[in-house]
Amino acid sequence: MKPKIITIVGKSNSGKTTLLEKLIACLTQRGYKIGSVKHAHDGFEMDKEGKDSWRHRKAGAKSTLVITHNKAAIIKDDTTSYIEKMKYYLSDMDIILAEGFKKQTLPKIEIFRTQSVHKKPLCMNDKNMIAFVTDSDHKPDVPIFGLEDITKIADFIESNFLKN
Repeated sequence: MKPKIITIVGKSNSGKTTLLEKLIACLTQRGYKIGSVKHAHDGFEMDKEGKDSWRHRKAGAKSTLVITHNKAAIIKDDTTSYIEKMKYYLSDMDIILAEGFKKQTLPKIEIFRTQSVHKKPLCMNDKNMIAFVTDSDHKPDVPIFGLEDITKIADFIESNFLKN
């Protein structure tokens, strides 16, 4: 069974990474295997110019695996969709929490803070929004959580995506 994917969305500097860090820690403490994904722009290269893995890829390798005793990283040409990449490469996880991917048709938890420079949330009319994390007065028709309600958000994810 492929893991379910939930995206954490919000405008820049809204607290997406902080929320994701706290959710990963909370769900991991509950015994779940969490896969995380961060969107990167095209042109992003993980292997540095001149390193062996970079040289292998420049020579024509379509997939390069870098391994150590405790870690593995793969750099692979892959033109499948974002969603298919997440499901394929993280298939051994209980759930995938992704940061960004606001345009994908995936369940979204939006974070919106009144202290940001942005005046309104992104996803108020998005039918894929499943929860809203905020300190504002915005009231979309989904469960609403405070910025520090990490346990309650984890409970929501657990009951709706991990235990069904």
